[in-house]
Amino acid sequence: MKQDIILCGVGGQGILSIATVIGWAALDQNLYLKQAEVHGMSQRGGDVQSNLRISSDPIHSDLIPLGGCDLIVSLEPMEALRYLPYLKPGGWIITASTPFVNIPNYPEMETVNGELDKVGNVIRLDVEAIAHEVNSPRSANMVLLGATASVLDILEPDKLIEGITNVFGRKGQAIVDTNIAAFRAGYERAEQHK
Repeated sequence: MKQDIILCGVGGQGILSIATVIGWAALDQNLYLKQAEVHGMSQRGGDVQSNLRISSDPIHSDLIPLGGCDLIVSLEPMEALRYLPYLKPGGWIITASTPFVNIPNYPEMETVNGELDKVGNVIRLDVEAIAHEVNSPRSANMVLLGATASVLDILEPDKLIEGITNVFGRKGQAIVDTNIAAFRAGYERAEQHK
């Protein structure tokens, strides 16, 4: 069993925290993991992207080939479009619905959503609003991770929660609890949209 995931967004949104939690959960389940990251100019709102390849068998490359991605997980809807050529037929897009408009010619959201809808398997959530609903406004990325867990076959949701505890534990129990609440809210909302 294997799953190839592209995580993407804008610098500062928490994409690399999602990658860290997924990586921890994969290693805790004794799975093979390869990761490649591209850090954009995060202080200027640049592109941040990470390839995650998780498998029960050895992995020989850390890069996902065109047409080989199972999941595109994006905290910014237009960034999801950038990686559509990597998505395999039947793959999933899990994305935030609210744009981070950091360029003057950002396309109309109707255009972005129309392109995303052509994929078929799309879960689009207002992760920031959901994070606010659970009193965890800085945990929109964990809402997105929870939504991703609803279609992530290779990792158990409980292992991702353990990963959140491990990754954020040094920040105190209150931070762990708010991130877990955000994760659970995202998971529940995504289950309603499938």
